[in-house]
Amino acid sequence: MLTPDTWRKSSFSGGGQGDACVEVAHLHTHIAIRDSKTPARATLTFPPTTFASFINALKQRS
Repeated sequence: MLTPDTWRKSSFSGGGQGDACVEVAHLHTHIAIRDSKTPARATLTFPPTTFASFINALKQRS
């Protein structure tokens, strides 16, 4: 179950209130992500291997 304590903010959070970031939650079988500005909206979930591929693809773009 996802609770407010389950989520952690990215270490690359924006300045100000620190709400310009993605939050991540580690579940037993999946990784969940959400937009910290709208936490009640949609949450995306990925199997860990797919999430790792997603992060690696983002790193290659920068």
